Amino acid sequence: MLKSKVVKIIGAGLAGCEAAYFLAEHGIKVKLYEMKSIKRTEAQQSDNFAELVCSNSLKSDQKTSASGLLKAELEALDSLILKCAKLTRVPAGNSLSVDREKFSQLITKKIKEHKNIEIIEEVVVNFDVNIPTIIATGPLCDNALFKYISSLIGDDNCYFYDAIAPIVSAESIDYSRAFWANRYDQGDSKDYLNCYMYEDEYKVFVEQLINAERIKLHSFEKLKVFEGCMPIEILAQRGEKSLRYGPMKPVGLSKKVEGQKPFAIVQLRKENLEGTYLNMVGFQTNLTYKEQKRVFSLIPALKNAEFVRYGSMHRNSYINSPRCLNVYSQLKQFPNIFVAGQISGVEGYMESVASGLYCAINMLLYIKGKPLQGLPETTCIGALMHYISSASEINFQPMNANYGIISAEDIKDKTIKKEEIFKNSQREIENFKERFYGQ
Repeated sequence: MLKSKVVKIIGAGLAGCEAAYFLAEHGIKVKLYEMKSIKRTEAQQSDNFAELVCSNSLKSDQKTSASGLLKAELEALDSLILKCAKLTRVPAGNSLSVDREKFSQLITKKIKEHKNIEIIEEVVVNFDVNIPTIIATGPLCDNALFKYISSLIGDDNCYFYDAIAPIVSAESIDYSRAFWANRYDQGDSKDYLNCYMYEDEYKVFVEQLINAERIKLHSFEKLKVFEGCMPIEILAQRGEKSLRYGPMKPVGLSKKVEGQKPFAIVQLRKENLEGTYLNMVGFQTNLTYKEQKRVFSLIPALKNAEFVRYGSMHRNSYINSPRCLNVYSQLKQFPNIFVAGQISGVEGYMESVASGLYCAINMLLYIKGKPLQGLPETTCIGALMHYISSASEINFQPMNANYGIISAEDIKDKTIKKEEIFKNSQREIENFKERFYGQ
C-alpha cells in the first residue's frame, strides 16, 4: 500500500524534471514547484525548465569516457533528459552538445503536458518533513530555503563559486584569423572554430587578462572555486604557460598557418543548431563586462566580436552530503526527504540528471513501502551516490563522474580496463532493473 499518492518536488531543473517525469510515468501524482516565473537567480535567463546556464555541452558520449559511461547507464534506465538531449543535439565532435533553447523547450513541454504533474509557481521557503519531498533546487537554491534546510540538518552553509563562459555572434568573427577543425584534430567533422594566436599576441593577452578588473565579491564570502569551472583569469595567474596547457592548448591541430603551427588557440563551439552563436570553450570568467569586451577583443579573430552574453560568476550552494544523506540520497534525520542534483554534491549536468532519476526510483520504492535499492560502485551512478554519501565530511567537495571513484579490477591496460568497466556496468544496470521491476 502506498504511504502517499503525491510527491512534492522543489525545483524544475535537470534533476527535478527527471525525477518528476519518472514518478509521473509510474502513476504517482507530482506537485512540481518552480520559482523562475516569479524570481530568477542571477544565472537564469528564461522561464523554461531544465535551463543550461554554464555550457551547452553535456560532455563526451564515447563509451570509453566516464561521461559516456554515465550516459549509457541513463539510456538503459530510460532517462527523459537524455532523450531530449539527443533530439536537440548540435554538431560537436565526440561531445553531446545541445541547442539550449530547444532542449529546455522540449523538456518543459513534456513536463507540462503530463497528466500526473501539477506545476506550482511559487518561491518555496520551507516544507513539511512529514510529506514525501525531493529537494532539487540546484546549486542556486533560494537563500531563505537554503537557510531552512540548514536549520533542519544542523549544517553550516557550504558553497563554492561557479563561472559562465561568454557567447559571441558568429557573424562578428574575423574568419581570416580562425579555422574550423574538430577538437584536438579528432575526426573530420570540424565542429570547433579555432581562433589562433601568435606568441607575442598570446603574451599580451595573458598580461591584460591577469590585470583586468573583476567583479568584486562580498567581503563576507570566502572565494572557493570548483576546478571544473575555473575562471580563465584565475587559471592564467598560475603561470604564463597555464592557458597553453589548458583551454588554449594548440596540441593536436595539424593545420599550419603561414608555415607554422599556432602558438595558442581559443576554441569556439556552436551554441545553437543554426550556428549563429558560438560559445568560448573554457572561458568562464568573473571579469567586468567592460573588461571582457576589451581583453577578449585582443584575440585577433574576436577583435570586432559582438558578445551576445558576457561571462559571469554565481554562488553555488550544496549540503555536506556525507553527514546528511544515506546512500539512497535520503536525509538521515528525515526519511521523507530526498535530495537530488547539484545541491546534493554531484557536479555536472548529466550527474544531476542521474541523481534525479536515482532519487525518483528510491522515492517510488519508499512510498510503496518497499526496500530501497542502491546501485553497486562498479556502476558510474552507484559510485557517485556512494561518494557523496560516504566521502570525508571535512572539506567535502562536489564530484563529477570519473573512473577514479568506480570500483574495478586492477587491469594494467587502461583501454581493456575501461571496456570491462563498461560491460560490467551494463550488466549491473540490467540486474538493477530486474530487481526494481520485479518488486
